[in-house]
Amino acid sequence: MDCDAFYASVEKRDNPDLADKPVIIGGGRRGVVSTACYIARIRGVRSAMPMFKALKLCPDAVIVKPRMDVYSEVSRQIRQMMQDLTPAIQPLSLDEAFLDLSGTQRLHGAAPARMMAHLVRRMKTELGVTGSIGLSHNKFLAKIASDLDKPHGFAVIGKEETEAFLEHKPVNLIWGVGASAATSLEAAGIRTFCDLRRWDKQALAERFGSMGDRLFDLARGRDSRRVSQDEPIKSISNETTFNEDTSDPDILDGHIWRMAEKVSARCKARGLAGRVVTLKLKQSDHRLITRRVSLRDATQIADTIYRNARNLMGGEQRKGPFRLLGVGLSDLCADSMADLTGDLLDPDARRRAQAERAADEIRQKFGKDAIIKGRALR
Repeated sequence: MDCDAFYASVEKRDNPDLADKPVIIGGGRRGVVSTACYIARIRGVRSAMPMFKALKLCPDAVIVKPRMDVYSEVSRQIRQMMQDLTPAIQPLSLDEAFLDLSGTQRLHGAAPARMMAHLVRRMKTELGVTGSIGLSHNKFLAKIASDLDKPHGFAVIGKEETEAFLEHKPVNLIWGVGASAATSLEAAGIRTFCDLRRWDKQALAERFGSMGDRLFDLARGRDSRRVSQDEPIKSISNETTFNEDTSDPDILDGHIWRMAEKVSARCKARGLAGRVVTLKLKQSDHRLITRRVSLRDATQIADTIYRNARNLMGGEQRKGPFRLLGVGLSDLCADSMADLTGDLLDPDARRRAQAERAADEIRQKFGKDAIIKGRALR
């Protein structure tokens, strides 16, 4: 199940005046688009697009600052609805998850297709957000199916029709095949699944290494990965690729804050905290830089994640321009272990953490504009 333009849908739910307007969730004019409603997407607006470009394409758009605390709460409510169907749930993000419905027909007295239709109807009537369903016999195909009929769609890929369905589809449908991998595949003459099936397993392994075995199976619609609800989450991160490489410190700083907010919101939604903050950078020549810092205490506070990632950025600034930036949190634990002793070198850290939690509660109660941090506007 994949929610439809999740952040924008929540904003339209909470402000009915936005219902028929193009809505962009993001920062100020120098920021980027977090997400956009489907009205704005029709005009060409896309996630991670610089805001000034989005506004050229859609000058009448309503710009709304993200409210990660609100989105996290709606995500938690959706998760509770999912648990009424099956305990086998593997979240991918705040707005997307795999559900394994094997063996649930006898329990519910209804086929999985009916139960998933019931789920999205509950989401719409009780929470005011919509989702799209992809139903199939493995995770790879379910993910593809969920994108076939958006928004508010329902698509099924049956086992018998799998190979015929994939035959002439582009290989960039494969989850994880981005622009770089697609270029490598195209250089080998592989543009569609049909092209991919012409290669034997050994040839794919020789050409593409460990990825070759996976490509061989996926070309035939085979995916043995299970829905792993008990698999421990090793890290929580957020990253973006810029349309244009940048070294601008204000733009980079604004991105670091927004990513820290998103990582924090995902931690809070899952009851997690982390002890290692990671900064990921990709230079214009595609060289990857990764820097980490271990914290005295685990944290889920956006301010703490931001300040540590910003410090890591300080030593790498001269290596720009950059085409990708990411912030992550790892060495995860339960949030009951978070922020216990405070930072002896930063006596104000505890006060800022308390202020952040109070701000979360105030926004929840009084709306998104009750409190806005200045750095969120960059």
